[in-house]
Amino acid sequence: MKKRLWLLLALGFFLIQGCVSPQIRMFTDSTDPFKEFTLEGSQTPKVLLIQANGQIAEGPSQGLLRDRPGMVPDIVSQLRLAEKDDDIGAVVIKINSPGGTVTASDVLYHELNAFKEKTGVKMVAVFMGVAASGGYYIALPADRIVAHPTTITGSVGVIFLQPKVEGLMEKIGVGVDVSKSGDQKDMGSPFRPSTEEEARLLQDLTDQLGQRFIDLVTRHRQVSPEALAEISTARIFLAEEARQLGLVDRIGYVDDAIQSAKTLAGLPDDARVVIYRRDKFPDDTIYNTAGTTSSSNEPDLVHIELPGSIGELSSGFFYIWPPAAGL
Repeated sequence: MKKRLWLLLALGFFLIQGCVSPQIRMFTDSTDPFKEFTLEGSQTPKVLLIQANGQIAEGPSQGLLRDRPGMVPDIVSQLRLAEKDDDIGAVVIKINSPGGTVTASDVLYHELNAFKEKTGVKMVAVFMGVAASGGYYIALPADRIVAHPTTITGSVGVIFLQPKVEGLMEKIGVGVDVSKSGDQKDMGSPFRPSTEEEARLLQDLTDQLGQRFIDLVTRHRQVSPEALAEISTARIFLAEEARQLGLVDRIGYVDDAIQSAKTLAGLPDDARVVIYRRDKFPDDTIYNTAGTTSSSNEPDLVHIELPGSIGELSSGFFYIWPPAAGL
């Protein structure tokens, strides 16, 4: 008991003195290199399993004891490693995400598409609980999309989030003076209502970004005009309806997606399935999400905290399904 108490006191001391060198690191974080681990199989070439878990973002999330990289740099780092490995014969990207920012989703789509074009490696996407909006967007480069029987997908559209605090500011007697060089310079400001002209301009931007999403679906998926009209409503679908509309190719599980990747790439049934991790896990499996970009499957993308500055209530364009992101 005394030994445990001394360990806790020592840990507290080092946390308080975190700015003093030398720095003590108890856990791996985004500064540690990826290592390859075999999940199953014994033959080469290999199937690489990449996990897209949680919010699609570029920046890292910082914790008390470790920081987690954003999904974009995390996955791009894995793609760069795979480019250097001639034994990678196929890639399976396992997606459990409600989406994220427009730019982060588009960057990840671009990187996955560029990897395919550069290497010629076959790619299969498999959807878990949620693969909506940006979570679906990043799957578009895949040669085949497999959805879990209970997957929620779709939400093919964009949303502009614009928090407003002018009412709160009036109640507490706080105001903001603005000097601007153009009439629209503070368009979207949280400190005042939007004008009709500003609302029209923001809707136009939203429509353009939404059309980009629809155009990519049309490019990558063989969907009928009737199906595209239904998809364009930006509603969500369960797996079977998504398959009927042409958003996914088949219903199945992760091992079905891995087998599809082996078949597409002409790999043996016993081809090794590998994953890049920063930590080694005993009894590792294809369902282990530890070490991925998020510790939860459907995290809040937009985190609004009352403590702190009002400027923390940020606006932005998102390819995201709001309910799954806690909005």
